[in-house]
Amino acid sequence: MNRRKALANISLLLGGALSSPTLLAMNRWELGQQAPSGFALTSEQRSLVAEVAELIIPKTDTPGAIEAGVPAFIEMMLQDCYPQAEHLSFLAGIEQLQRVNFLSLGNAQKVEALQRVEADTKELMKTYQVQQTKMGDNEDKETMKAQAKGLPFWRLMKELTLIGYYTSEVGTKASFEYVPIPGKYELQKMKPGQKNYAY
Repeated sequence: MNRRKALANISLLLGGALSSPTLLAMNRWELGQQAPSGFALTSEQRSLVAEVAELIIPKTDTPGAIEAGVPAFIEMMLQDCYPQAEHLSFLAGIEQLQRVNFLSLGNAQKVEALQRVEADTKELMKTYQVQQTKMGDNEDKETMKAQAKGLPFWRLMKELTLIGYYTSEVGTKASFEYVPIPGKYELQKMKPGQKNYAY
């Protein structure tokens, strides 16, 4: 299964958990439509995005976000699929972390900084009032057009990190047992530490 197909499947499976801008961006990408761009990250901003992604999905006995190519995926998705409102909110979030010299902080301080960003994002999401409706609804498209600000940085960062990781070959192999031709459908008792199955 290629990444394009995996993205289509994940949008169906997680439709209630993903934000409207992300669902619309994934739909645009699936249809081969590009959002008007002008979005670009500096090398320092790329390093910051990579560091945050790696803190969300760190390397342990399985590969982390950087090894799965998540930072490049995040930049590509924002550049090709999201409108300017999300570009501005994402860059504002990066600038907020740059102001506290995020890359020079110790690991515990980085985690604390991201916890503060997450707490702030919860308040931002209340005012943002994203309407979660079916992909393609006119109501959903009109709601998105009416939004004055883009989806907050932290929400975008977490969503794109998870999507990028779990639709990559590295992330899929690290997280799931792949069974191309499953046997009969029956309940399986999972052993401690056993991976879930991906068919």
